[in-house]
Amino acid sequence: MAATHTSHLLALVLLLSLAHGSLGAGRRLMELYTPQPSELLTYHNGTVLRGAIPVSVLWYGRFTPAQKAVVSDFLLSLTAASTTPTPSVSQWWGTIDQLYLSKAKVTAAQGAKTITQVALARQVSDERCSLGKSLKLSQLPALAARARPSKGGIALVLTAEDVAVEGFCMSRCGLHGSVAGARAAYVWVGNSASQCPGQCAWPFHKPAYGPQAPALAPPSGDVGMDGMVMNVASMVAGAVTNPFGDGFYQGPKGAALEACTACPGVYGSGAYPGYAGNLAVDATTGASYNANGARGRKYLLPALFDPATSTCSTLV
Repeated sequence: MAATHTSHLLALVLLLSLAHGSLGAGRRLMELYTPQPSELLTYHNGTVLRGAIPVSVLWYGRFTPAQKAVVSDFLLSLTAASTTPTPSVSQWWGTIDQLYLSKAKVTAAQGAKTITQVALARQVSDERCSLGKSLKLSQLPALAARARPSKGGIALVLTAEDVAVEGFCMSRCGLHGSVAGARAAYVWVGNSASQCPGQCAWPFHKPAYGPQAPALAPPSGDVGMDGMVMNVASMVAGAVTNPFGDGFYQGPKGAALEACTACPGVYGSGAYPGYAGNLAVDATTGASYNANGARGRKYLLPALFDPATSTCSTLV
């Protein structure tokens, strides 16, 4: 049975208390109320994903070509390109390597001077939703296996906005786990556009709870897809730094925080509850972002927790 790591909701919103998410937690739905990260995020002497990391994508449900391009271009952006202006997606990825992967033990297969890079290996579509449009968490590993992830790689399962997944919107925006027998990780993220954009696509939609600041304009013009990228980024960060539950995390295995989920709601410097932080704004579209990507794309990526300083590291 594959290991699965999910998030939990705030226990009591009025008391501003947070029920900590488990390993691989998606963006906690009440992240605007989360207190400052603690100093306990440490390495547990286990495996991380390093070197060449092939990512296989399974599109479950209907996505337009333009929607698919938002995510595929993000994955391409993780590999450094000299023509991409800073701050960049590859710079964000390099921070993960610097803060986490470079500090983990290296296996013989990985080599002592491994450079960690992501490569988009393949894309598979299941537009007809062969398992139906109401999925259980127990079905996600099987869907991930259909993407045929390579050893040491990641299967990325993305569900369309009309597909319901157990706990989606109620307790999670995404999760990551491991594919049994494959020694690979998987990530699942749902499109929240029609189900809960105020929870899983904030700050590109007014929050479902908390301070009601105006929504920011999404870089792609598609709230659901830009929300997916934020969650994909968070879950991929967790999948590479803690793929099998013995890597970098804070707290007990069943309720842990990871590289991005330890800094919920933080996207730029000066962030506070209800405010994503100081972000760059595109002069032409008015869209808010903090990272430049491939093919002129702009993205909003979550902050990364720095275990050495117990602070949230942002690009802007």
